[in-house]
Amino acid sequence: MPKYRTKKRFGQHFLHDQSVIQKIIQDLNPLKTDHIVEIGPGLGALTFPLLEKLESLNVVEIDRDVVSRLKKENIPNLIIHEEDALRFDYSKITTEKMLRLVGNLPYNISTPLIFHLLKNASLIQDMHFMLQNEVVERLTAKPGNKTYGRLSVMVQYYCQTEYLFFVGPESFSPPPKVDSAIIRLTPWKELPYKAKNTENLSKLVAKAFSMRRKTLRNNLKTMLSAEQIKNLDIDPSARAETLDVKDFVNLSNLL
Repeated sequence: MPKYRTKKRFGQHFLHDQSVIQKIIQDLNPLKTDHIVEIGPGLGALTFPLLEKLESLNVVEIDRDVVSRLKKENIPNLIIHEEDALRFDYSKITTEKMLRLVGNLPYNISTPLIFHLLKNASLIQDMHFMLQNEVVERLTAKPGNKTYGRLSVMVQYYCQTEYLFFVGPESFSPPPKVDSAIIRLTPWKELPYKAKNTENLSKLVAKAFSMRRKTLRNNLKTMLSAEQIKNLDIDPSARAETLDVKDFVNLSNLL
């Protein structure tokens, strides 16, 4: 098969490091009957080792050239969905088993893609993704950490987040200009803190972090009064980065 030329518009950096591939599979720990979906299979570095362990594998891929190469392999238990992962309806491939998602995600779409997937959180058992290291640090950050922010709160509302391991640029072809890491996202079976309205929660969290150095009193003044904030045993002079998910849910439930 002719050598494949990566496409910048798809943010392609193909994983080739066998030790990293084996570590991903080890952390994923797939069972033969698991309902696994790989997002962005690329040249199959993770796809083919997974196929050896599974009865079948679904892959979602937007690049026609990649799809064509995979189809030429003529693998009966490989189910290819030639679609944009950002618009793909994951509910249409559900079975009695919950989905397990895995992939080396293009960094330019990783955040919107995660939020798209979380719309179907009730169908998902877990997600193992390669992301930019900085994004993984933000997703897993705890209150008080300088990387803790809007993304941390909103994803942790829906999921448990776990930083698994670091991956350097040399593990890819071509090497990206940033470091990478593997994250595990496990949607809560039952939300620990339930927002009455998730749109209100999203708006409030965005407003609270809009100016990080300002207090809740200042950032939320168009939404809640200092007295309302205080009534929840939250200091109005505190900054957003000191609050946990429960605090944000309680604040949004006042709206």
